[in-house]
Amino acid sequence: MGKNWVLDACHTTAAVIVVAVALAACSVPRVVLLHDPLTPEEHLNLGVSYENRGEFEAALREYKAATRKLPVAYLYLGNVYFQQNDFYAAEGCYKKAVKKTRDPRAYNNLAWLYYLKNENLQEAERLAETAVELSPGSHDFMDTLSKIREKRERRN
Repeated sequence: MGKNWVLDACHTTAAVIVVAVALAACSVPRVVLLHDPLTPEEHLNLGVSYENRGEFEAALREYKAATRKLPVAYLYLGNVYFQQNDFYAAEGCYKKAVKKTRDPRAYNNLAWLYYLKNENLQEAERLAETAVELSPGSHDFMDTLSKIREKRERRN
């Protein structure tokens, strides 16, 4: 009987030690530093590839990674949100792209968004005019401006 009691005590102690070590290992915070091997441009290109294949969540992930150092990625983010009919998110991204890049595509896309939503048409016209000023040879930007002006005239 004595040996069984000692053996049971050893097993119990071993089990307690294993549980304590397991719990301690789970509660110890770990800091992991990862180096991103891709450049912002590579994230942007990868996002375009995903977007072209209709893999919008993957495209969003890549574009978000690119925005850290490449503000034009906000334009691309806005385009994906626009395709997903998330106009609120698209608007926010386009506004950031306008502010950070002055890219005429951002002005045009924000103007087009307002046109489709039938709101802020005066602001849409101003944005489209800026897009045309920044890129006077763009027929797409001229078309956006023309359609906004037509809609505004019909309203008055």
